[in-house]
Parts: sequence; C-alpha cells; structure tokens
Amino acid sequence: MRSVTPARTTHRGGRSALGATLLVLSLVLALAGTVVGCARSAPAAPAAQAWTRPAESAQVRYLSSAARSNITFYAAYDNDPPGSREIAYPNERHREAGGTGTFDDPTTLATDPRELAPGTVIYYPPLRRYFVMEDDCAECIDDWQRSRRPRLDLWTSAAAEKGVLDCEEELTPDGLVTVEINPPPGRPVDTRPLYSGGRCRSSG
Repeated sequence: MRSVTPARTTHRGGRSALGATLLVLSLVLALAGTVVGCARSAPAAPAAQAWTRPAESAQVRYLSSAARSNITFYAAYDNDPPGSREIAYPNERHREAGGTGTFDDPTTLATDPRELAPGTVIYYPPLRRYFVMEDDCAECIDDWQRSRRPRLDLWTSAAAEKGVLDCEEELTPDGLVTVEINPPPGRPVDTRPLYSGGRCRSSG
C-alpha cells in the first residue's frame, strides 16, 4: 500500500494552537487507524500450489482400473537412434531398454508421457508380461496430441536385424486391447523372449 503523508497544518479561522494540535492528533490517529485497518483486511497471500506434471494428471485415470489401448511393438532395429537400446527415461530399473517381463523386472514400453507417466507399470495379458513406461514413442505422441488416441509401443528385442519387423507385425493385435494399469504382483508371467534367433514368440 502506498504510504500516506499528512498535509502541513495551517491555522485558519482563529483556531487556537491547542485546537490545531488536537486536530492534528485526530487526523494522525484517523490515518493510523486506516492503515492498521487496511493491514488487517488485506487478503492473505494464496498458498503455494503444488505443481503436478501433466503426465501424472493423465495417469489418475488408470490408478486402479483397466484401460483399452492400441498396441504396437518396437525393437533396437527400429528404435531411435536405429540399432540402439536407448530410452528417454533411464532409471534405477533400466539404463536402456530391456526387462524379462516379471513384476520385479518389467519390460520397457514407450508412449506419450502425458498418456502414461514414466515409471508406470502395466500388465499385458495376451503375452502374460509386465511392462513399464520408460521411453517416448513419436507416433504415440502424435496420436495422443491429435485425438487422444491411446497407444502403447512394447519392447520386443535388442535385435538390430530387419527380421524383427515381421515379429512385431505378428505380435501386433487388431483394435483396442485391455491392459491393466498399476497391476499387483502375482499375475501369470511368461519370460520367454519375444524374439530370439530369428524366431518370434506368438501371443497366447
């Protein structure tokens, strides 16, 4: 609040010095009361708001339920950069794409981080496998930004050979598939590699 400076006192109409003094004191007290009153009535500063990442907000939809999503697959061969196991969100679990598919060691998945927060675990029933969000997927991000179309891109193999593309296509289902978000441990697990030695493990 801007400070208030009292005007210089003048003697008019034959007021006595005592009267003038009392008038000045009254004005000072009135101003003081106004200032104090303003201080009392001023609204308190709003409490700081905790900042929540958009990805975490989106994740709330999945906290204890299943979700239906388009499912695709990728491997080192068609990763970015090509031939690498590099992931966008290295963490204590994995520094690069991988995982055996168990609850304690879920396999890498990629998507838009606003669709599913990094570190979120899912269970994919057709392959009896746990996956964890650790990577970005450019096409998934485009789908989500344009139309909120859900898509999860699941890690298939560290293979850098072109033959893995046929396996990815074979594993990719038609239409939406139900996946479990934040599943508990204890779901059936099949840890066989999805692609190894040029051979693809079909779902089921």
